[in-house]
Parts: sequence; C-alpha cells; structure tokens
Amino acid sequence: MITKDAKTQLIEQYHQHEGDTGSADVQIAILSKRITQLTEHLRNNKQDHSSRRGLLKMVGHRRRLLAYVRRKDYNRYISLTDQLNIRKK
Repeated sequence: MITKDAKTQLIEQYHQHEGDTGSADVQIAILSKRITQLTEHLRNNKQDHSSRRGLLKMVGHRRRLLAYVRRKDYNRYISLTDQLNIRKK
C-alpha cells in the first residue's frame, strides 16, 4: 500500500499542469511505485497467488498506459521510462 504522502510526492513530481492528478504520467509513476512494493512483498511471500494476479494486472495496465504515451509523445515516453527505470522493448 502506498502512503498518501508518497502519492502526493509522485503527483507533484510527474504532473503536467497545476491540479493534474490523473494524467498518464502520474498514473504510470504511481503504478510503478505499487509494482515495486508488491514485488518485494511477493519475494517474501511466494505462495500469495492472489497478490501475484494483482501484480500482473497492474503491470498490464502500466504497459497499456506506456503504449499510449509512446503513441502521443515519444520524447515524453523516453524521459518517463528513464526517470522510472522501466525497460523499453
């Protein structure tokens, strides 16, 4: 679970304009944070299959959002993947 302070910090760092809380960049950043936390949880709890399913759903959602950003603005996609350390295909 991501804390409210961490989420606010991510929104401030990746927002496109003032008051932006739901742009693709912000959603990708929040999903990336949740994915890393859940990955750590699954390293310790290997039998937690329901959380593994949630992780796979989050990864797929982030992948679709990244594809959208890549179609719309390739330079923004490159900078976002570099900042978040996301591997590109």
